[in-house]
Amino acid sequence: MSGTGTTAGDDPLQTAVWRLRSRGCWTDAAALLASRGGAAAALQRTALLVERCLFTGDGWGEAEDGLRTAEALAEDDGDRGAAACERGQLAYASTVLGVRDRADEARTALGRAAALLAPNAPGRPLLDFRRGLIAEHISDSPQSAKAAYRRAHAGATAHSDPLLLSFTWRHLAGLALRDGELAEARHGFTESLRIREELGYLVGTAPALAALADAEPEPEATRLRAEATRLFRLLGGVPSWLAQHLQPPAAAV
Repeated sequence: MSGTGTTAGDDPLQTAVWRLRSRGCWTDAAALLASRGGAAAALQRTALLVERCLFTGDGWGEAEDGLRTAEALAEDDGDRGAAACERGQLAYASTVLGVRDRADEARTALGRAAALLAPNAPGRPLLDFRRGLIAEHISDSPQSAKAAYRRAHAGATAHSDPLLLSFTWRHLAGLALRDGELAEARHGFTESLRIREELGYLVGTAPALAALADAEPEPEATRLRAEATRLFRLLGGVPSWLAQHLQPPAAAV
């Protein structure tokens, strides 16, 4: 998943950007940032466009254009590292969604980001999380993924990044579920859902509900899945990859 952060203090622009992003209106949110120059605005706009690709499977060209702009405007290693992190996420999204295999590009870009970002940089936890995604979903290395998610979780806690925490909780819970640790999985999925509801991150709430449904017994699982389906439809079928996960597991025969 791409990008973290909610609103930025009392900045009305950032508040408006968050409200649009949280409802899956990434194009409109990015447009609000067009009037702001500099590396920071270019990076934020790029993160929005990359997130749109992952959630909708669309908008690749615009995201690439945004990335090139962010890379050109980068002023220091922090900016360059953040841009490389977004490039890695875009390549990851293209790979896992089956658009084009860019796994090598994803690994290379995130490796470059790791070399550029200081160990205590604010963007380091997000980088750790994304390296966990690569380990889990491309390299099929759950132990490496768990270590990366735990680093990201600790970093998100230290930097007070609740949105990233909602992602680390969810993905650590997913690995626990994979290992048959139902209680641990249920706890992580519940925490992820709680944070997203508190933040008003509507576009991420349906996936959180569906994930928790996988760890709950009936009839609670059916209730959660029905609520996830309602939100999914309300948002016009976003995230697009969730559709295949909203059907209940097939009964054993």
